[in-house]
Amino acid sequence: MPGATAPALTFKTFWHTMKDKHSMRWPGVGGRVSFSLLAALSLLHTANRAYAQEAVKPDAPAIEISHHNDDGRYGRLLRTTDTLPVKKTALVPFVNLQQMVKGNLRGVYAQESTGEPGTEQFMFIRGLSNPLLQRKDVYQVQPTVYLNGIPLLQDNTLVFDVQPYDFTRLGPGINLLSIINPDNIREIQVGKDAATAAIFGPRGANGVINIITKNAVSGKRKISINSYYGLAMHDPVFTTNAQYENGFRRQFYLKYATAADSLSYPAYLRDSSNMLYYGPANWSDAYYQNATVHNINASISGGTERANFRFYGDKTQSNGIAGDSRMDKYNASFLVNMAPLPWLMASTMINASRMDRVPVKTLRSRFAEAAYIPDVTAPLTPGLDGYNKYLYSFNKSFDKNHMNSVQGIFALSAKFQRLKITSRLLYDYNESLRDIFWHSSLMDGNNYISNYFGNNQRVGIENSAGYSFQLGGEKWLDVEAGQSFQSELYRYEYSRGYKGPSDRVKMNIVEPNSQSENYLNPLSYGNQLIYRFLDGQKHRLFSLYGNFTYRHHDLFSVNVLLRNDGSSYMPAHARWLFTPTVAFDWNLKKQLAADNGRINAWKLRASWGRMGRLLTDDRYAVGPQYKVDLGWTGHENAASYNAFPGISRPYSSGWVGNDIAWGYTDIANLGTDLAVYNNRLRLSLDVYSKNDKNMLLPMPVVAETGYKFAYRNGLDVNNKGIELMAAADVIKKGPWQWTPSLQVSYNRNSLKALPGGASQFVSGNRKLVVGEAIDRFWVLENNGIYATDADVPKNPAKDAPVTYKGIAFKGGDPAWRDNNGDYTINDDDKVLKGNFMPPVTGGFGSNLQYGHLNVEFNLYFALGQKAVNEEAAARYDFINREGTYDINSVKEITFWEKPKDMKAYPVYNPWSQVIPYRLDQDLFLEDASFLKLRSVTIGYDVAGTAWLKKKKAGITRCYFYVSGTNLLTITKYTGRDPELTTYNGYDNGFAMPIPKTVIVGLKLDL
Repeated sequence: MPGATAPALTFKTFWHTMKDKHSMRWPGVGGRVSFSLLAALSLLHTANRAYAQEAVKPDAPAIEISHHNDDGRYGRLLRTTDTLPVKKTALVPFVNLQQMVKGNLRGVYAQESTGEPGTEQFMFIRGLSNPLLQRKDVYQVQPTVYLNGIPLLQDNTLVFDVQPYDFTRLGPGINLLSIINPDNIREIQVGKDAATAAIFGPRGANGVINIITKNAVSGKRKISINSYYGLAMHDPVFTTNAQYENGFRRQFYLKYATAADSLSYPAYLRDSSNMLYYGPANWSDAYYQNATVHNINASISGGTERANFRFYGDKTQSNGIAGDSRMDKYNASFLVNMAPLPWLMASTMINASRMDRVPVKTLRSRFAEAAYIPDVTAPLTPGLDGYNKYLYSFNKSFDKNHMNSVQGIFALSAKFQRLKITSRLLYDYNESLRDIFWHSSLMDGNNYISNYFGNNQRVGIENSAGYSFQLGGEKWLDVEAGQSFQSELYRYEYSRGYKGPSDRVKMNIVEPNSQSENYLNPLSYGNQLIYRFLDGQKHRLFSLYGNFTYRHHDLFSVNVLLRNDGSSYMPAHARWLFTPTVAFDWNLKKQLAADNGRINAWKLRASWGRMGRLLTDDRYAVGPQYKVDLGWTGHENAASYNAFPGISRPYSSGWVGNDIAWGYTDIANLGTDLAVYNNRLRLSLDVYSKNDKNMLLPMPVVAETGYKFAYRNGLDVNNKGIELMAAADVIKKGPWQWTPSLQVSYNRNSLKALPGGASQFVSGNRKLVVGEAIDRFWVLENNGIYATDADVPKNPAKDAPVTYKGIAFKGGDPAWRDNNGDYTINDDDKVLKGNFMPPVTGGFGSNLQYGHLNVEFNLYFALGQKAVNEEAAARYDFINREGTYDINSVKEITFWEKPKDMKAYPVYNPWSQVIPYRLDQDLFLEDASFLKLRSVTIGYDVAGTAWLKKKKAGITRCYFYVSGTNLLTITKYTGRDPELTTYNGYDNGFAMPIPKTVIVGLKLDL
């Protein structure tokens, strides 16, 4: 009864509350307090932050909308979050978080841009908040991922400052979000609106994904053993040789080539008797292969009502379908809960993982790593013997890639009637290593060695105290105050050396004796051929918050969250940012439809909040500065030359002034959740507007300053969208159950402002215009071909043909549209077209169950996006891309692969100075929408059969299943796969195809 003294919370009562997965009432406390899995540990900050998720029902759809009376940390009421129960996702061979959430959570877009195991992939929540001008910008828009209350570290972007190419990242390139096996995850939650994301402060500005692992259990010991084995299969490959390529180019030579052009015909195509190029094209026998994938994991849990534990370990191997690629992953976690006193709970968790990656043996990535382009005039030969010789050289080399990581948390929670005090200590550490030696036969007689070591670490301490005031009847005011401090360190060391005296020497030997004439002088690689790069940065984030929630008779609640966050990335005058959040929940079922038996639940949600946006570089806190920079063309950020470092103004990396200020995100969200007909039909709809304001952008400055650009605040981007979830128990009778579900998201972004009031911004082939989307392509409009010189329009004022930046058009040139009518084609005639981010994404799932047999499939779709078919452009632009010492001239062995459905392009004059097959035209811009059969699973639980029950073998589950992934793609795109594009929508043809995978598995619980 209200006002009575609350009984002591015993571990038994506490545990059974979590175990039964229902809420409980405490007399004297009032209201209901629900516990998520980790809140049941009384603990972990972010599982608590994750709004106290209710249990997943066995017949639940792929997506659930969860309702909570207490988020476990702030006392916020009736918050809603999309949740992915991983019980069924774990039946498919997904090895990273991006694969798990793809197509399974509203508002989350995950792109699998390559099928190479273990590589980086990216996610976006509710659109694109920042323009992606270069690859490092992608890291600024990634959501923060939490593991049991620990904000996981991602790789720093410092190394981009010292690498000449943007398409890859120095280091092992391992996906850091592969550390958790799906079979060890209870559920994955996503926080998107202000009411949930603001709980995480500045780390929630890009959205939050919260991973909750399986918990320890008390009572009888439980052992689980799970394993699968399967095959990753490649699609059929049609190979070509020089005869095919010669035939493709002949049409251009017959129509446009001069005698001089014919004399410069590539040597490897000129001689048809050269069987190295004109012989059998059987290279694919050594490059592509059907590969095995397998996993085995086991867990044991048990203990008493006062202390329990869970231990988990797994080993996963994913072999790629091309280039002998592979990833091996090892993971172990240990979780312990103890209640030494009835009012005190102590919990600790340790998670450790090791990943080893073998990358594809590609030329392009090797040359980018070495920052050295050898003679690439002739490509690799298409014959098996020639390709095996290339592999033989690789066997005399090595490329070792490793990553180690460990996460830990210790939590104490004490509760005295209405007062709750928590304290948590968290830790996250990862280290990445790459050791390379490439034999001289791979590098035109120039061997190469490099070593990369990067490590990131975060330590945090969090404290909070909350109290519930009863204002009379069922009116309550929950008050909480807290503090959080997190310290981070990012650093790397990178060295490379060229032209060692012997391929047998794979290390650099330094004389340590200061009296020797060779003191500190490398004896293997000369000083002038050794380059070393060191960099690092520290970050401190300190936060104070107060949270106030008023609850009124279970009818409505109002929540106000006030935060003050200080970041060391900000200059001293702008170090702190105050941010408020307001949330309102209204129980419409109880207020308007209490007597309506068809309506089981109906809720209205509204929230508005502001969050600061964390910067990713400590340069902005310093202001005007010098930096170590002794570079030249192609190596603009070399840290030293001949072992002598030097400093200069950062002309190439931009001016940073003293006026840098916080960027921030304002999110407004309106949503409703409805369940009708005995909860058989469940609907959820959200409408939002997300405004990212005052962000930094490198704005151009006058050339006389010497700087390429200056960083200015004032970039504003808006994302608007609608998210819908629907699930229905269409059949729920006897042994039959069928539950289809649909989740779909629509998002559009728009540029609202540029720094300094500018109306447009140009960077390379990207243009930003106020009022337009920030992910659009900036291209010339193609309008056919000028068949002859006479077809070229003339400027009547000058009686001269139309020009492209001063070059007169001729017959055989493209007819690009002169949009401003000035008879000159230039950047002023380019238009913004298409979007590389899909405006519509989602998935459809179906789960059909009959007794102990179930059949499930999931579809994944992305609609409305465009992609530039750069692979086709490169093949047609052979004149400009061949015979030069340039990274764009590199041809992989896949150059000898026949395109499946090459679009018919006009036959332009490839020797024209206007470069007819340039990328910045809509000729190569294609519809990249797709629908994929993401997965199909068929399973049967033998443990539920009468036969096994008679055996009394103590088996509670014996589930056999067969699962297939990536089985079908429907698309208009003429390239290989519309998903295999870069971060900015270009399909260069270098990505490994995503394989079709079929596995057979067993889940056994004892």
